[in-house]
Amino acid sequence: MASTQTVSRWAHGIAVFAGVVMIIGGAFQALEGLAGIVRDQWLVVLPEYIYAFDLTVWGWIHLLVGLALLVIGVSLLRGQTWARVAGMIVAVISAILNFVWLPFSPWWALTVIVVDFLVIWALAAYLRQPAPPAPPAPPTPAASPDQQAAMS
Repeated sequence: MASTQTVSRWAHGIAVFAGVVMIIGGAFQALEGLAGIVRDQWLVVLPEYIYAFDLTVWGWIHLLVGLALLVIGVSLLRGQTWARVAGMIVAVISAILNFVWLPFSPWWALTVIVVDFLVIWALAAYLRQPAPPAPPAPPTPAASPDQQAAMS
């Protein structure tokens, strides 16, 4: 028999917050990716940077991570349980990716890193929510003196 658990208001609110922030972060990532794909000459490239890939490649990477964040954020809002863990994993990847992206677009990358940390915090807080207490067992009726005598 399957039982349904009720989720506390805090846990539900945190999950909605995480889903919305993931959608916003995914949109930021996708815009960043499109900037790298369409107009990569607008981005400043530092000389002798250790992670010096072609900006179009960086654009595609950002676009794919952004789309993943968007899909997972929508799935989280729809109540998909797999989206909680997947959201944390993709947010960590996004934060690392944007840390490497810092020399190309520092303020934008820092903004996305902050959004990623908000997502990680919100999903981790949602995963830690304690299960609601079990309902109390119904009281058993006291046996009458006649029933007690019959049992002995």
